[in-house]
Amino acid sequence: MRIVLVNGGVISGVGKGIIASSAGLLLKTMGLRVTALKIDPYLNTDAGLLNPLEHGECFVLADGGETDLDLGNYERHRSYLGIRLSRESNMTTGKIYAHVIEKERRGDYLGKTVQVVPHITNAIQEGIERVANTPVDDSGEAPDVCIVELGGTVGDLESGPFTEALVQLRHKLGRNNFFNISVSYVPIINSEEKTKPTQHAIRQMRSAGLIPDMIACRCERSLDDATIRKIANSCQVEYEQVIGVRDMETIYQVPLLLQEQGLLQLLQKGLSLDQLTVPLSMVQKGQALWDTWKKTVTPERHLPRVNIVLVGKYVSFDDAYLSVHKALEHSTMRCGRKLNLVSVDSEHLEKDMQQKDPTKFHNAWKAICEAEGIIVPGGFGSRGVDGMIEATKYARERKIPFLGICLGLQVAVMEFARHVMGIKDAISEEMDPEADNKVVIFMPEGSKEKMGGTMRLGTRTSHFRPGTEWSKLRAMYGGAEVVEERHRHRYEVNPEYIEKLDAAGLSLTSLDDKGERVETIEIKDHPFFVGLQAHPELTSKVLSPSPALLGFVAASSGVFDTVAKTMTQKQDGANGTGDASLF
Repeated sequence: MRIVLVNGGVISGVGKGIIASSAGLLLKTMGLRVTALKIDPYLNTDAGLLNPLEHGECFVLADGGETDLDLGNYERHRSYLGIRLSRESNMTTGKIYAHVIEKERRGDYLGKTVQVVPHITNAIQEGIERVANTPVDDSGEAPDVCIVELGGTVGDLESGPFTEALVQLRHKLGRNNFFNISVSYVPIINSEEKTKPTQHAIRQMRSAGLIPDMIACRCERSLDDATIRKIANSCQVEYEQVIGVRDMETIYQVPLLLQEQGLLQLLQKGLSLDQLTVPLSMVQKGQALWDTWKKTVTPERHLPRVNIVLVGKYVSFDDAYLSVHKALEHSTMRCGRKLNLVSVDSEHLEKDMQQKDPTKFHNAWKAICEAEGIIVPGGFGSRGVDGMIEATKYARERKIPFLGICLGLQVAVMEFARHVMGIKDAISEEMDPEADNKVVIFMPEGSKEKMGGTMRLGTRTSHFRPGTEWSKLRAMYGGAEVVEERHRHRYEVNPEYIEKLDAAGLSLTSLDDKGERVETIEIKDHPFFVGLQAHPELTSKVLSPSPALLGFVAASSGVFDTVAKTMTQKQDGANGTGDASLF
C-alpha cells in the first residue's frame, strides 16, 4: 500500500484537489491502479446539508454518498483517475467521531478511556487503509496508490487529529510507501514574489510531524528560479523538490504542467515505483490515455463561441454549480466550440425586480435574449423559482435549446402547466404545500422530520417509454432503452398529472424502474427542450461528456445532428458516449 498525501498551508482553496487529481492521472499513465480519499475536518457527517453558497456543490456518488465537491475532481474527470468511489472515500470529523462513539456505546473498547490518541487516530488510519485496499475498477485488485487530500490548512485546530494520524501512518508504512505533497501559495506584492508565507507554512507542517517530499507553489505566474531556490533552501528540501504551479488556461492542462516540472519522476523515486510489476497491457493503456489527454485538453485557437446562460439561485458562487460548469466545458470541447457561460440570478428575471432594480432586471434579460442555450440546474426552496419559470417560458416559446436539471425539470413542468394547459396556479408542493394544483409533490417515501441522507440518492435507472424513438435525449444515449444517472431529490412530478401533461404535448419520455416516477421530459417540435430529474452533470468526463449536456451544447451550437450520429450504445446498457469512456 502506497500513499500520496496532498496537504496545504497559507490558505485553502488554492488547488489541492486539482494537484491531487493530476498526480493520480500521471500515476495512471504508468499503468498503475489509483484510488482517492478526501478528508474534510468539519463536524458534519457528510456534505448533504451544507450551504452551497458557503461550501460549493454537494457531489453525489453512485452509492448515494453526499460528498465534498473535490470528489468530483477525482471521479467526474474519469480520464483523470478512471475510478468509482464510494461514500467511504470522503472522511469527516463527524463521521469518525460517530464511528468511535458508536463502538464505545457497544462496549468495543472494554471499559477503556476513549481518547483522541489512540482511538480517534486509529479510526482515521483504519479508514484510510480500508479505502486504499478497496478495488475501484473491474479488475477486482487492490489499488497500487491511494491519493489522500487533507482539506483546509495544516495547523487548523480541527485538523489536528488527522495530521497526527497521518504522521503515525507515515511511520507505520515506511518512507518509501508515503509521499507528502505540500501545496503552498506564493503571493505577488508590488511585483515581488513573497516566500515568507510558504516558509512559515512548511515550518508549521514540520513541527506537526509532516515532512514534505515535494512543495507545490501556487502562483498566478511562473516563479522565478531564484524564488524556487530560496524556498528550497529555507524549507530544507532539494531544488528539484520545489515546483511552481502557475495558473493555466484550463485546469485540464495542469497535469501537463506538473509532468513538465518533474512530478512523475519525484513520485517514482519517492514511492520506489520501479519495484512494482505492471502488466504491459496496463502500461499501453496508460500511454494511450496520456496521448489522448494531451490531444484533447490543448485547445484550438479561434474556435467559434457558444453562448450558454445558466439561470440559477446560487450564481454568486461558481462552485455551487461546479459539476454543471465542468460538464459544459467537456461538451464544448467535444463540439469544437469555446464556451461563453453567463450566470444569471433567477431573482433578477422576476417582474418585481423591474421596480426594485431596473439595471439588474435589464442586464438579466439582455443575457437571456443573447443566449443560444438556456440551462436551469438544481436547487432547493422557493426563492427565484418564478424567474426560472420566466426563462423556461422564453426558451420554449422562442425555440431556444433548453436543459432543466432536477429542479429545472420541475420548473419546466410548472411552466408548461401554467402557460400551455391553462392551470394558472400550478405549483410545487415545496413552494406551497396547501395549493390545489400541485404538479410537483413530495415523494411519499421521503421523511419530513429528518433531512440528512433522506433524499432519493445515487444511481437510478430510467426506462424510455415505447414510441420515444424520436427522442433527442434518447438519441444521445445511443438509442438505449435503459440508462443510469445519479439522483438527489425530494420532490417529483405528481403522477396524477402524467397523462394530462403528455396529452398536452409535454412528452414524459422515460420513467423509473416501476413505471411510476417521471425521469425525463421533452417537447417534440423543439430544437432541444429536455428536462431530467437526475443530475447527469455528475457523471460527465473530460474524454466522455454527459450525453444530456452534450446534446444540449450540440443543439445550442447548431451541430446536434452531426454529434448525435457519433453516439453509440454501450453493451452494458449504461450511458454510452463512445470509446473514450473506456479510459
